[in-house]
Amino acid sequence: MDFQQLVAMIPVFGQLELSSLSQTISASAGTHLLIMVLRGHISVSSEGVAPVVVTQGFACHPSRLPLHIQVPKTKAAEYAVISYRVFPEESVWTLHGPLRTHSEIKVKYMLDELIRTIHEIKTHSEEEISIQQMRKRLILERMLFIYLYETHMGEDKKASAASIEESVSYINEHYMLKLTLPMLAQRAGMSEGHYTVLFKQHTGSTMTHYLRQIRIEKAKEMFIQTRLPAKEIAQKVGFADYFHFSRIFKQEVGCSPTEFLKSLTKI
Repeated sequence: MDFQQLVAMIPVFGQLELSSLSQTISASAGTHLLIMVLRGHISVSSEGVAPVVVTQGFACHPSRLPLHIQVPKTKAAEYAVISYRVFPEESVWTLHGPLRTHSEIKVKYMLDELIRTIHEIKTHSEEEISIQQMRKRLILERMLFIYLYETHMGEDKKASAASIEESVSYINEHYMLKLTLPMLAQRAGMSEGHYTVLFKQHTGSTMTHYLRQIRIEKAKEMFIQTRLPAKEIAQKVGFADYFHFSRIFKQEVGCSPTEFLKSLTKI
């Protein structure tokens, strides 16, 4: 499912049904379904496919019909089922599966407008019928656009979060190497700016500060667990310049490496 498919076809509204009951939906060949959860949640399944809990929206491709909708026995739920077809009939439209949106109020407003158009607006001529058909088509197209766009946004966000988590793990394991922002951003498949924003959201600090903290913590561990010289420890945790290491160590710990070593001998 992608926008290239949506650009190449026209969704044409069929029917709309509001329900709060469990049911099995069958439809004629070529009929797509858009299910919108208005209250509570439902579970949706098709033949040979495990049920999926749906809290916002669900798209059903004609090849997956009949569709089984189950309302929880202990909780009330309400949902809308919109049927539609796509034209030209040979158009590829593979939309199927759970849909997500941050614009629930906007989408429900569109559903209300669709219901009003169907039940309240009277038509008295062929031209008025055509106008209302066009109106229903445009509302449906806008709803599909929002679901498609914001579902993709959610998937991209999850992928980005996973990339940042992997990047943090990489830093934790390879802190002793020369790690730079351009290199880590490229490794995560992001621009430097996007990587910087997401990294700070995920860790609460910049990449540079996070790396610095990891290196100093590792240096403290080595001071406690080994008798290696301070200069050698500085190199082992990724500092090529001892004086730079000493300055950063004091900023992070509150004392110089020498003073930290002296404090250990007093324990």
